[in-house]
Amino acid sequence: MDGTFWSLIPAIVMLILVVLTRKVLISIGTGIVVGALLLSNFHIGATLKEIWTVFYTIFYANGSIETGNLLLISFLLFLGVLTAFLQASGGAKAFGDWMLQRVRTRTGAELMTAVIGLIIFIDDYFNSLAVGQIARPVTDRQNISRAKLAYYIDSSSAPVTVIAPISSWGAYIIGILGSLFAVNGITTIQPIEAFIQMIPLNFYAIASIILVFIVAYFHFDIGPMYTHEKRAREEGELLDPKRNQVSGDLGDVFDPHRDGKVFHLIIPIIVLFIVTVIAMIGTGVRETEGSASIIDAFANTDVNLSLIIGGVTAVLTSVIFHMKQRKPRSDMRRIFVEGFKTMIPAINILILAWMIGSIIGELGTGSYLAGLVNNSSISADYLPAILFIIAGLMALATGSSWGTFGIMLPIAAEIMANTDMELFLPALAAVLAGAVFGDHCSPISDTTVLSATGAGAHHIDHVLTQLPYAFIAAFTALIGFFAVGLTHSTWVALALTVILLIGIVWFTQILFIQRKKKAS
Repeated sequence: MDGTFWSLIPAIVMLILVVLTRKVLISIGTGIVVGALLLSNFHIGATLKEIWTVFYTIFYANGSIETGNLLLISFLLFLGVLTAFLQASGGAKAFGDWMLQRVRTRTGAELMTAVIGLIIFIDDYFNSLAVGQIARPVTDRQNISRAKLAYYIDSSSAPVTVIAPISSWGAYIIGILGSLFAVNGITTIQPIEAFIQMIPLNFYAIASIILVFIVAYFHFDIGPMYTHEKRAREEGELLDPKRNQVSGDLGDVFDPHRDGKVFHLIIPIIVLFIVTVIAMIGTGVRETEGSASIIDAFANTDVNLSLIIGGVTAVLTSVIFHMKQRKPRSDMRRIFVEGFKTMIPAINILILAWMIGSIIGELGTGSYLAGLVNNSSISADYLPAILFIIAGLMALATGSSWGTFGIMLPIAAEIMANTDMELFLPALAAVLAGAVFGDHCSPISDTTVLSATGAGAHHIDHVLTQLPYAFIAAFTALIGFFAVGLTHSTWVALALTVILLIGIVWFTQILFIQRKKKAS
């Protein structure tokens, strides 16, 4: 069943259950069991062994400890502690009061969040978690739902980092391009130059970023997002009250210290940002042979190690501030315990996501989808659009945009090098765009989990509220890739994508207003 249609079954079962039950742990767990049954030919003993294997290899594999995974889990725990300190110190409340005097409207708070998401482009993990810490005190004061905050975080993380040359994603992609150019004998263009030329060709990323600002400025709330926003505006309920407490949300666990200052929030976050970036450059330089440029540093950086260094330093900064505050102050041991506890739901989802990702990898789901493209005999003009769809399905099923890059970019390069070199870069850009789209839709994506965690939102609420916006951006991008294939013009295709996006938003808004009038 490996590398066949049957390899899609676990992903399909999981996605259907997520939509029907809205219980992500049960849905992913079912997908793991179904996948393990397929791998073991339905032998119960072998199935249990497979499940145990994919679990412990998260922490220990190939004779060594999986430090990257452990460091990411540790960073989440420290982020929970940092969040607890920001609340207990009164820093979050003071920052909210300070910003409330300057950001007086919901629109201003939403635009501020979108802009911060664009500025923090170094890494998607860091973006997902840092933007939430900065924006949440302000969006909470303006009664903006946590689901909407999670949307802003997710839709301004991967779409920005995938088109930023100086980022962990940009460096990774440039590294892949270098090897692809060498294999295909391409010497007329350098990888960094090719990456820059592909920026306006990444129609999905551009459409997603534009849509974020449209949603923020015009309050374009559709689908499940409308329900969340209506409840937040009218009842002050930022989360669905029927659900349990979420990751990254401490609720009313701590009473903010009455002497809390803005710098109690701002300085730890600045420390987190600066130390993380310095650590990313430092670990990248250390792993680069010879002299290292900034691109080389980001290509070889250890993101998870850098995050934990930044996270620990930020927590220590908060500890110092906490110790200098007058009594009564919250018990430090309780701050650590409550901070750790609030991250347990996110860690549970992340571990299950890693497990289903391993099983899907063993089943060859990605290879099967890639083979559909590789074995096709379709006109080269349509290949960018088809590659966008396949990459989206692969990232949706596997929850990994980087894994999709690694599989699909070489295939796209090989196909286009032997068919139409004029569409070589558009085809590669279509893979990047499709991978980000699938990542946005996938409930098992790391960035989906971390965006919900950073916003303090329910994971499944974030998935369902983001889907309509992801599909709108994807549809316009798909038309753009058809256009670039037929016209071979980047700017014509990009203009068509943007115009179509604005047209869909305008038409949808008119229909929504008419429905509201009829209902009233």
